[in-house]
Amino acid sequence: MAERGPRERMVFSTAQLIRREGVTATGLRDVVAHAEAPRGSLGHYFPGGKEQLVNEAVDWAGRYAANRIDRFLAGMARPTPSRLFAAMVRQWTDEFAAIGFDQGCPVAAATVDASVTESTRAAAAAAFSAWRAPIARALVGMGVPARKATAAATLMVSALEGAILIARAERDTRALTTVARELGPLLDGYVTR
Repeated sequence: MAERGPRERMVFSTAQLIRREGVTATGLRDVVAHAEAPRGSLGHYFPGGKEQLVNEAVDWAGRYAANRIDRFLAGMARPTPSRLFAAMVRQWTDEFAAIGFDQGCPVAAATVDASVTESTRAAAAAAFSAWRAPIARALVGMGVPARKATAAATLMVSALEGAILIARAERDTRALTTVARELGPLLDGYVTR
């Protein structure tokens, strides 16, 4: 975080705290401490308060997830829908193996928190959309018809998010490996060329 300015550190820290604690339990003091930012910078950078900060963190998380799709594809000699989904899943199985099951997706956390505002719900919807868009584009590039690629991208994100929740509850990655194994052939079956 050292190369980031205080504003960027606070957005990043908020995303990290939300994925562990949820929106309600993430306090502004916690964000400032995690970001190692001056306390007065909150009002300066986020005049809309916690709601603005949370919304920007959710937006950041959506862009981060979208950018990961390009990184996954860059690492594949021969991309297929199932390989892309397996890479998306592997990111989470690797993370859970490395640091445990205490952190999930900040977009999902912001979505399910009962205290979220309408603007945060809208930010979460936009983040999921931003994540699905590069998946759908990649699927089209792999030969999935455009009309099916958007639905397949939604299926991939939905299955992954659900498996993340189950994995966290069970403290086991079985749900993740199951969705990758079971959805892989279906996803590859969407390819028409």
